[in-house]
Amino acid sequence: MRWVVDASVAAKWFAPEPDAAAAQQVLGGELHAPDLLFAEVANILWKKQRRGELAAEVPEIAARMLLNVGVQASACAELMPEATALAARLEHPAYDCFYLALAVRHGMVMVTADRRLVARCQQPDAADLQQYVRPLAAFEH
Repeated sequence: MRWVVDASVAAKWFAPEPDAAAAQQVLGGELHAPDLLFAEVANILWKKQRRGELAAEVPEIAARMLLNVGVQASACAELMPEATALAARLEHPAYDCFYLALAVRHGMVMVTADRRLVARCQQPDAADLQQYVRPLAAFEH
């Protein structure tokens, strides 16, 4: 299966979190993301290390591992018009909408742990987007 994964999913591959097992389930698919993924995951891991949730060396090791996962990255610049339009339409942060824009553009499903975005795409005025968003919780066994 082809998935667009966002940083909320990818960070769970490297940090102990409640949904980490579900995030591992996504790894078997063909993975896509805007290149923004790398900056967002690096920032998430840095914050966790700074708060003492990860050992000092983990963010750098995880960064090297993420580069080897095989995520096919798309340039944010190419997705910017659609992401900006989605952000305005959904009244949701543009960062998240880059992932959604990629999913819509290529007819893929975005996997996210962002419950707020999932809920927003289930609202009647965004029903056309619901098919492009799948909550990470759907991968739990």
